[in-house]
Amino acid sequence: MKKYLLQSMLVLLFGLASACAAETNSAPAAKAEHKKEAAKPDSKPVAAKEVAIVKTSEGEMVLEFWPDVAPNHVENFKKLAKKGFYDGTCFHRVIKGFMIQGGDPNTKDESKKSSWGMGSPGYTVKAEFNSKPHVRGVLSMARSQDPDSAGSQFFICHGDPRFLDNQYTAFGKLIKGDDVLEKIATTATEPGDRPVKRVNVESIKIVPADSIK
Repeated sequence: MKKYLLQSMLVLLFGLASACAAETNSAPAAKAEHKKEAAKPDSKPVAAKEVAIVKTSEGEMVLEFWPDVAPNHVENFKKLAKKGFYDGTCFHRVIKGFMIQGGDPNTKDESKKSSWGMGSPGYTVKAEFNSKPHVRGVLSMARSQDPDSAGSQFFICHGDPRFLDNQYTAFGKLIKGDDVLEKIATTATEPGDRPVKRVNVESIKIVPADSIK
């Protein structure tokens, strides 16, 4: 009888030890699974697509941006536009079949015509040359002979100046207002490719793309 009781107690103790061991071994796995779930990064919200509305004395143009190939140029243009840097400037250089150029803060003052084309925001943006072709409607950044000398001056292609490819940073294109581009590009000019009649840039506003119809 004592032998039978001793055997029963040993079986019971062995069962409890096995159960405890099983519970202990399963705990780290549960914790690891919990940590794995907690480590999942939160999905980042997608930035809303924006466009620029360029209001000129000849009508309005709408430009879309290419942040995938020239993020710094896009952000620079948006930053300047949002603080009103371009408001009151003009398209100071126009060449039919080539491009229309603007963005010089010096053009706000008619008495400073001798310095038109030399204005800047006081800093430069490093070149972001890319594979986007310079064709009609493409928005690109003007610069001096130094590839990294872009600042605020930009141009919109009227023709297809493909010789500018990989030499100037293309960062957007015209999506509305081609008739306005045509008006500006075909306006009468005087020496220096300067329009006889001022082509004013009344404002450049950055707005959500879905607000444009």
